[in-house]
Amino acid sequence: MAGGERRLRILDLLIGCGDTALCTSRLCEVCAQVTGMNGAGVMLMSGEVPRGSLCTTNEVSDAIEQLQYVLGEGPCVDAYRQDWPVLEPDLANPQSPRWPAFCAQAIAAGARAVFGFPLQIGSVRLGALNLYRDRPGPLTDDQHADALVLADLVAQSVLVLQANAPANTLAVELEAGADLHYALHQASGMVSVQLGVSVGHALVRLRAYAFANGRSLADVAESVITRTVRFTATGDEG
Repeated sequence: MAGGERRLRILDLLIGCGDTALCTSRLCEVCAQVTGMNGAGVMLMSGEVPRGSLCTTNEVSDAIEQLQYVLGEGPCVDAYRQDWPVLEPDLANPQSPRWPAFCAQAIAAGARAVFGFPLQIGSVRLGALNLYRDRPGPLTDDQHADALVLADLVAQSVLVLQANAPANTLAVELEAGADLHYALHQASGMVSVQLGVSVGHALVRLRAYAFANGRSLADVAESVITRTVRFTATGDEG
């Protein structure tokens, strides 16, 4: 099927969506439907920092998005950083071992194959589209081609919704159906100032502290915000 025909076929499935929150949800549903996957999610990113999920289709896709956000690894993270599709047809038996923390938990959540496609318009990187399936196996050529078109349409949709938002803020329309981690963003900014490092590096320190102390990332973020935990260059957090 030609690229133009693919695009028209997919656009036809998106026509008629009025409510913005429902539209963002519909984006993910169409991504899963067209590619024949069990579910889909869209992760928004800025710089090296994940911002959260724009939409997910079910509990498994939501778990996959959350794992990538908390752990900082997975198909969406790699697809965004590499500007290239990242395909893992068998999480249980990967050809090249990767994502040591993500794989086991994604399998436990119900995923056996995951595929990440970057969301990019020109030089503007927005995040990544994540597809999952509950059985192992590669994408067919048609599925891969459809996913590329879908990623392009999702990226354009995000840019359109964000176009009229004030500088350095997320459009209300995007926030409506999204799962964004504002507490963690605030905590990362605070740790960045405390340590004199980038926000991306601050997020790495937060993850490491949460892991070392057996705490959730959200719990640690809240402790930073309430100033019961303060990060230091010597690693003597307290």
